[in-house]
Amino acid sequence: MITLQAPAKLNLSLAVLARRPDGFHEIESLMVPVTLSDTLTIRPGSGSEIRFAVRFGGGLLSPQAAPLRRDVPTDDSNLVVRAARLLAAEAGETRGLDIELVKAIPSGAGLGGGSSDAAAALSGAAAIWGIDWPRPRVAALAARLGSDVPFFLARGPAIASGRGERLVPVVGMPALHAVIACPAAGLSTAAVYARCVPDESRRGAAAHLAAAFAAGDLGVALAGIHNTLEPPARELSSEVGRLLEAMTTAGGVRPMLTGSGSACFAITRTQPEAHAIAARLEAAGWPGVFAVGVVSGPASGIC
Repeated sequence: MITLQAPAKLNLSLAVLARRPDGFHEIESLMVPVTLSDTLTIRPGSGSEIRFAVRFGGGLLSPQAAPLRRDVPTDDSNLVVRAARLLAAEAGETRGLDIELVKAIPSGAGLGGGSSDAAAALSGAAAIWGIDWPRPRVAALAARLGSDVPFFLARGPAIASGRGERLVPVVGMPALHAVIACPAAGLSTAAVYARCVPDESRRGAAAHLAAAFAAGDLGVALAGIHNTLEPPARELSSEVGRLLEAMTTAGGVRPMLTGSGSACFAITRTQPEAHAIAARLEAAGWPGVFAVGVVSGPASGIC
Protein backbone atom coordinates (compact mmCIF):
# COMPACT_ATOMS: atom_id res chain seq x y z
CA MET A 1 0.00 0.00 0.00
CA ILE A 2 1.17 3.54 -0.80
CA THR A 3 -0.34 6.80 0.43
CA LEU A 4 0.49 9.98 -1.47
CA GLN A 5 -0.31 13.64 -0.97
CA ALA A 6 -1.48 15.42 -4.12
CA PRO A 7 -0.98 19.16 -3.51
CA ALA A 8 -2.92 22.06 -4.94
CA LYS A 9 -1.08 24.80 -6.83
CA LEU A 10 -1.18 28.54 -7.21
CA ASN A 11 -0.32 30.48 -10.35
CA LEU A 12 1.66 33.44 -9.03
CA SER A 13 1.65 34.62 -12.61
CA LEU A 14 -0.25 33.38 -15.64
CA ALA A 15 0.29 34.99 -19.03
CA VAL A 16 -1.70 33.73 -22.01
CA LEU A 17 0.56 34.60 -24.92
CA ALA A 18 -1.06 33.25 -28.07
CA ARG A 19 -3.37 30.61 -29.48
CA ARG A 20 -1.43 27.67 -30.89
CA PRO A 21 -2.16 25.81 -34.15
CA ASP A 22 -3.19 22.75 -32.09
CA GLY A 23 -6.00 24.74 -30.46
CA PHE A 24 -4.29 25.13 -27.09
CA HIS A 25 -3.05 28.46 -25.78
CA GLU A 26 0.64 29.15 -25.23
CA ILE A 27 1.14 30.18 -21.63
CA GLU A 28 3.90 31.22 -19.28
CA SER A 29 3.31 30.81 -15.57
CA LEU A 30 5.15 30.84 -12.26
CA MET A 31 3.54 27.95 -10.41
CA VAL A 32 4.00 26.84 -6.81
CA PRO A 33 2.59 23.86 -4.87
CA VAL A 34 0.87 24.59 -1.56
CA THR A 35 0.11 22.54 1.54
CA LEU A 36 -3.58 22.05 0.73
CA SER A 37 -3.73 18.55 -0.70
CA ASP A 38 -5.82 15.56 -1.68
CA THR A 39 -4.77 12.10 -0.47
CA LEU A 40 -4.51 8.99 -2.60
CA THR A 41 -4.17 5.51 -1.14
CA ILE A 42 -3.21 2.86 -3.69
CA ARG A 43 -3.18 -0.89 -3.04
CA PRO A 44 -2.53 -3.89 -5.30
CA GLY A 45 -5.84 -5.20 -6.59
CA SER A 46 -7.09 -8.75 -6.19
CA GLY A 47 -7.68 -9.07 -9.92
CA SER A 48 -7.10 -7.13 -13.12
CA GLU A 49 -9.55 -4.27 -12.48
CA ILE A 50 -8.72 -0.73 -11.46
CA ARG A 51 -11.23 0.08 -8.73
CA PHE A 52 -11.63 3.71 -7.68
CA ALA A 53 -13.53 5.35 -4.83
CA VAL A 54 -13.82 8.97 -3.68
CA ARG A 55 -14.78 10.61 -0.42
CA PHE A 56 -14.44 14.16 0.86
CA GLY A 57 -12.12 15.21 3.65
CA GLY A 58 -10.31 18.15 5.21
CA GLY A 59 -11.96 21.54 5.00
CA LEU A 60 -14.52 20.26 2.50
CA LEU A 61 -16.27 18.45 5.37
CA SER A 62 -17.25 21.68 7.12
CA PRO A 63 -20.94 22.66 6.77
CA GLN A 64 -19.95 26.01 5.25
CA ALA A 65 -18.04 24.21 2.46
CA ALA A 66 -21.03 22.10 1.39
CA PRO A 67 -21.43 23.99 -1.95
CA LEU A 68 -17.87 22.96 -2.86
CA ARG A 69 -18.51 19.23 -2.53
CA ARG A 70 -19.19 18.94 -6.23
CA ASP A 71 -19.62 15.61 -7.97
CA VAL A 72 -16.30 13.86 -8.59
CA PRO A 73 -16.65 11.11 -11.22
CA THR A 74 -15.50 7.62 -10.27
CA ASP A 75 -15.65 6.15 -13.77
CA ASP A 76 -13.12 6.22 -16.61
CA SER A 77 -13.57 9.98 -17.05
CA ASN A 78 -11.68 10.68 -13.82
CA LEU A 79 -8.03 11.59 -14.42
CA VAL A 80 -6.91 9.18 -11.69
CA VAL A 81 -8.44 6.22 -13.51
CA ARG A 82 -7.20 7.50 -16.87
CA ALA A 83 -3.67 7.87 -15.49
CA ALA A 84 -3.57 4.34 -14.10
CA ARG A 85 -5.02 2.86 -17.29
CA LEU A 86 -2.60 4.80 -19.49
CA LEU A 87 0.40 3.61 -17.50
CA ALA A 88 -0.87 0.03 -17.56
CA ALA A 89 -1.36 0.14 -21.34
CA GLU A 90 2.08 1.62 -21.98
CA ALA A 91 3.82 -0.85 -19.64
CA GLY A 92 1.80 -3.92 -20.64
CA GLU A 93 0.64 -4.26 -17.04
CA THR A 94 -2.40 -6.48 -16.35
CA ARG A 95 -2.53 -6.40 -12.55
CA GLY A 96 -5.26 -4.31 -10.98
CA LEU A 97 -5.31 -1.58 -8.35
CA ASP A 98 -7.60 -0.37 -5.59
CA ILE A 99 -7.40 3.44 -5.38
CA GLU A 100 -9.12 5.66 -2.82
CA LEU A 101 -9.11 9.44 -3.21
CA VAL A 102 -9.83 11.70 -0.25
CA LYS A 103 -10.80 14.99 -1.87
CA ALA A 104 -9.83 18.14 0.05
CA ILE A 105 -9.09 20.44 -2.91
CA PRO A 106 -12.23 22.08 -4.37
CA SER A 107 -12.97 21.11 -7.98
CA GLY A 108 -13.48 23.67 -10.75
CA ALA A 109 -11.37 26.16 -8.82
CA GLY A 110 -8.15 26.50 -10.82
CA LEU A 111 -6.17 24.80 -8.04
CA GLY A 112 -5.09 21.84 -10.16
CA GLY A 113 -6.59 19.16 -7.93
CA GLY A 114 -7.50 16.78 -10.75
CA SER A 115 -4.10 17.16 -12.42
CA SER A 116 -2.31 16.64 -9.12
CA ASP A 117 -4.36 13.52 -8.43
CA ALA A 118 -3.39 12.17 -11.87
CA ALA A 119 0.32 12.79 -11.21
CA ALA A 120 0.06 11.03 -7.85
CA ALA A 121 -1.74 8.12 -9.51
CA LEU A 122 1.05 7.76 -12.08
CA SER A 123 3.72 7.80 -9.36
CA GLY A 124 1.84 5.47 -7.03
CA ALA A 125 0.83 2.97 -9.69
CA ALA A 126 4.39 2.85 -10.99
CA ALA A 127 5.66 2.10 -7.49
CA ILE A 128 3.07 -0.63 -6.87
CA TRP A 129 3.76 -2.26 -10.23
CA GLY A 130 7.56 -1.89 -9.98
CA ILE A 131 7.81 0.34 -13.05
CA ASP A 132 11.05 2.32 -12.80
CA TRP A 133 11.05 4.56 -15.87
CA PRO A 134 13.15 7.69 -16.35
CA ARG A 135 11.33 10.86 -15.35
CA PRO A 136 11.10 12.19 -18.97
CA ARG A 137 9.20 9.07 -20.02
CA VAL A 138 6.69 9.45 -17.18
CA ALA A 139 6.43 13.19 -17.85
CA ALA A 140 5.53 12.45 -21.48
CA LEU A 141 2.63 10.30 -20.26
CA ALA A 142 1.63 13.04 -17.84
CA ALA A 143 1.47 15.59 -20.66
CA ARG A 144 -0.97 13.34 -22.52
CA LEU A 145 -3.32 13.49 -19.54
CA GLY A 146 -3.35 17.26 -19.12
CA SER A 147 -1.28 20.42 -19.36
CA ASP A 148 -0.74 20.78 -15.60
CA VAL A 149 0.00 17.13 -14.81
CA PRO A 150 3.79 17.28 -15.53
CA PHE A 151 4.16 20.16 -13.04
CA PHE A 152 2.91 17.98 -10.20
CA LEU A 153 5.45 15.26 -10.93
CA ALA A 154 8.26 17.74 -10.17
CA ARG A 155 6.66 18.75 -6.84
CA GLY A 156 8.34 22.14 -6.58
CA PRO A 157 8.09 25.71 -7.89
CA ALA A 158 8.57 26.02 -11.64
CA ILE A 159 8.02 28.25 -14.62
CA ALA A 160 5.69 26.46 -17.03
CA SER A 161 5.54 27.31 -20.72
CA GLY A 162 4.23 25.83 -23.96
CA ARG A 163 0.75 24.67 -23.00
CA GLY A 164 2.12 24.07 -19.48
CA GLU A 165 4.18 20.94 -20.10
CA ARG A 166 7.59 22.63 -20.46
CA LEU A 167 9.02 23.26 -16.99
CA VAL A 168 12.02 25.10 -15.60
CA PRO A 169 12.49 24.54 -11.84
CA VAL A 170 12.69 27.68 -9.71
CA VAL A 171 15.09 27.86 -6.77
CA GLY A 172 15.28 30.46 -4.05
CA MET A 173 11.56 30.91 -3.40
CA PRO A 174 11.16 32.25 0.15
CA ALA A 175 8.99 30.69 2.83
CA LEU A 176 5.57 32.22 2.20
CA HIS A 177 2.00 31.65 3.23
CA ALA A 178 -1.25 32.30 1.44
CA VAL A 179 -4.98 32.50 1.89
CA ILE A 180 -7.07 30.69 -0.71
CA ALA A 181 -10.79 31.33 -0.99
CA CYS A 182 -13.41 29.86 -3.32
CA PRO A 183 -16.83 31.12 -4.38
CA ALA A 184 -19.70 28.66 -4.25
CA ALA A 185 -19.68 28.16 -8.04
CA GLY A 186 -16.80 26.84 -10.12
CA LEU A 187 -15.74 27.98 -13.57
CA SER A 188 -15.20 26.13 -16.85
CA THR A 189 -11.57 26.35 -17.96
CA ALA A 190 -12.63 26.20 -21.62
CA ALA A 191 -15.16 29.02 -21.17
CA VAL A 192 -12.62 31.28 -19.44
CA TYR A 193 -9.93 30.67 -22.08
CA ALA A 194 -12.46 31.27 -24.86
CA ARG A 195 -12.95 34.84 -23.61
CA CYS A 196 -9.33 35.73 -22.82
CA VAL A 197 -7.30 38.23 -24.82
CA PRO A 198 -3.71 36.99 -25.29
CA ASP A 199 -1.00 39.40 -24.13
CA GLU A 200 2.44 38.94 -25.70
CA SER A 201 3.80 41.82 -23.62
CA ARG A 202 3.88 39.47 -20.62
CA ARG A 203 6.47 37.14 -22.23
CA GLY A 204 9.39 36.75 -19.81
CA ALA A 205 7.49 38.23 -16.87
CA ALA A 206 7.41 34.93 -14.95
CA ALA A 207 11.22 34.81 -14.74
CA HIS A 208 11.33 38.41 -13.49
CA LEU A 209 8.71 37.59 -10.88
CA ALA A 210 10.63 34.52 -9.70
CA ALA A 211 13.77 36.66 -9.38
CA ALA A 212 11.90 39.24 -7.28
CA PHE A 213 10.66 36.54 -4.92
CA ALA A 214 14.14 34.99 -4.70
CA ALA A 215 15.63 38.41 -3.87
CA GLY A 216 13.21 38.69 -0.95
CA ASP A 217 11.61 41.84 -2.32
CA LEU A 218 8.02 40.94 -1.57
CA GLY A 219 6.70 44.40 -2.44
CA VAL A 220 8.12 44.24 -5.96
CA ALA A 221 7.00 40.63 -6.31
CA LEU A 222 3.41 41.32 -5.26
CA ALA A 223 3.26 44.25 -7.67
CA GLY A 224 4.28 41.85 -10.45
CA ILE A 225 1.76 39.04 -9.96
CA HIS A 226 -0.82 38.87 -12.72
CA ASN A 227 -3.29 36.59 -14.47
CA THR A 228 -4.50 37.13 -18.03
CA LEU A 229 -7.54 34.98 -17.21
CA GLU A 230 -8.83 37.16 -14.39
CA PRO A 231 -10.83 39.62 -16.57
CA PRO A 232 -12.76 36.88 -18.41
CA ALA A 233 -13.32 35.03 -15.13
CA ARG A 234 -14.84 38.21 -13.68
CA GLU A 235 -17.09 38.49 -16.75
CA LEU A 236 -18.33 34.93 -16.32
CA SER A 237 -18.75 35.06 -12.54
CA SER A 238 -19.70 38.14 -10.54
CA GLU A 239 -18.68 36.16 -7.44
CA VAL A 240 -15.02 36.35 -8.48
CA GLY A 241 -15.03 40.14 -8.34
CA ARG A 242 -16.91 40.12 -5.06
CA LEU A 243 -14.45 37.64 -3.57
CA LEU A 244 -11.40 39.66 -4.64
CA GLU A 245 -12.92 42.76 -3.02
CA ALA A 246 -13.71 40.77 0.14
CA MET A 247 -10.11 39.52 0.32
CA THR A 248 -8.81 43.08 0.11
CA THR A 249 -11.24 44.18 2.83
CA ALA A 250 -10.06 41.26 4.99
CA GLY A 251 -6.44 42.47 4.72
CA GLY A 252 -5.16 40.57 1.68
CA VAL A 253 -2.54 42.41 -0.39
CA ARG A 254 -3.16 42.27 -4.15
CA PRO A 255 -5.44 39.22 -4.21
CA MET A 256 -5.45 37.40 -7.52
CA LEU A 257 -7.33 34.67 -9.39
CA THR A 258 -5.41 31.39 -9.67
CA GLY A 259 -5.50 29.43 -12.92
CA SER A 260 -8.83 29.82 -14.67
CA GLY A 261 -10.59 30.19 -11.29
CA SER A 262 -12.84 30.41 -9.53
CA ALA A 263 -10.47 30.29 -6.52
CA CYS A 264 -8.52 33.42 -5.56
CA PHE A 265 -5.53 33.86 -3.28
CA ALA A 266 -3.50 36.43 -1.38
CA ILE A 267 0.16 35.95 -0.41
CA THR A 268 1.20 36.69 3.19
CA ARG A 269 4.56 36.77 4.96
CA THR A 270 3.47 34.81 8.02
CA GLN A 271 1.16 31.99 9.01
CA PRO A 272 -0.69 34.07 11.67
CA GLU A 273 -1.43 36.73 9.04
CA ALA A 274 -2.85 34.08 6.69
CA HIS A 275 -5.02 32.60 9.45
CA ALA A 276 -6.31 36.05 10.48
CA ILE A 277 -7.40 36.89 6.92
CA ALA A 278 -8.93 33.43 6.53
CA ALA A 279 -10.95 33.89 9.74
CA ARG A 280 -12.34 37.20 8.47
CA LEU A 281 -13.37 35.64 5.17
CA GLU A 282 -15.03 32.71 6.93
CA ALA A 283 -16.89 35.13 9.20
CA ALA A 284 -18.10 36.93 6.05
CA GLY A 285 -19.66 33.67 4.85
CA TRP A 286 -17.34 32.54 2.04
CA PRO A 287 -17.73 28.76 1.70
CA GLY A 288 -14.17 27.57 1.03
CA VAL A 289 -11.30 29.31 2.81
CA PHE A 290 -7.86 27.80 3.40
CA ALA A 291 -4.73 29.17 5.08
CA VAL A 292 -1.80 27.36 3.44
CA GLY A 293 1.96 27.30 3.16
CA VAL A 294 3.74 27.74 -0.15
CA VAL A 295 6.11 24.84 -0.91
CA SER A 296 9.48 26.42 -1.73
CA GLY A 297 11.29 23.30 -2.93
CA PRO A 298 10.76 19.71 -4.10
CA ALA A 299 9.09 17.47 -1.55
CA SER A 300 8.26 13.80 -1.37
CA GLY A 301 4.58 12.99 -1.63
CA ILE A 302 4.81 9.45 -0.27
CA CYS A 303 3.88 8.98 3.39
